[in-house]
Amino acid sequence: MHLSSRVAWMACLILTASSACAAELTRADVQSALASAPAGQRANFSGRSLVGLDLHDLDFTNADLSGANLTDADLRGAKLVAAKLVAAKLTRAKLNLAWIIRADFSHADLSNADLETLVVSAGMETQPQEAANFVAADLSGAKVMARFSLDNMRGADLSHLHASADMRNQSMGLIRADFSQANLVDANFEGASLEHANFEFAKLSNADFSKADLKDVDFAGADLTGANFTGATATGASFAGATLNGAKGLAMTPNR
Repeated sequence: MHLSSRVAWMACLILTASSACAAELTRADVQSALASAPAGQRANFSGRSLVGLDLHDLDFTNADLSGANLTDADLRGAKLVAAKLVAAKLTRAKLNLAWIIRADFSHADLSNADLETLVVSAGMETQPQEAANFVAADLSGAKVMARFSLDNMRGADLSHLHASADMRNQSMGLIRADFSQANLVDANFEGASLEHANFEFAKLSNADFSKADLKDVDFAGADLTGANFTGATATGASFAGATLNGAKGLAMTPNR
């Protein structure tokens, strides 16, 4: 590689960490690529730099965004139905109101992203075929208020997640993060804020809840075999019917 090219490449890597590396495409370029994708084929943005782009409300249904750099991108209201975002970089991306039905975020970096009021199903309840994939995804520090019921989040990093319900704004009934029936085996919730979250019948074996805020969390029927609650605060949490074999650190008196 020529010296000047190498220097530019290294500078881009450094600047990407601060979101200063320019995107390869414009919003207009992305819209054109989406519109021109042949019927039955995915629009292909894999590996492309879309850093900081305003992509709100665009339709990425079935698009391939695997390995794409979407750091600081605005994806609010975007349709990511069945989109492939495997190993995509979405640090600090805004995904509020995005459609994520059947989307694949496995191994994606969603650290410090905003994921609130996501569209996750065609009806009131998520069906198995609509579930999204977050296997081994990094959601550390993300701000979440959405439904992840039935999603596959095995091995995901949700440490320092901001997912506590805002009890000052509940005029329409309890709005809370919902992980019911999700696969969260080996997930990391260390230091997460999860007050009032729903984990009913979730698979949480070997999950790490150390130092997490679990006040009024619903773990009814969940499999918490081998889970770690060391240093967690679980005042008012419900463990009715939960499996707690080998769980450690539950030195509190939760609701049962």
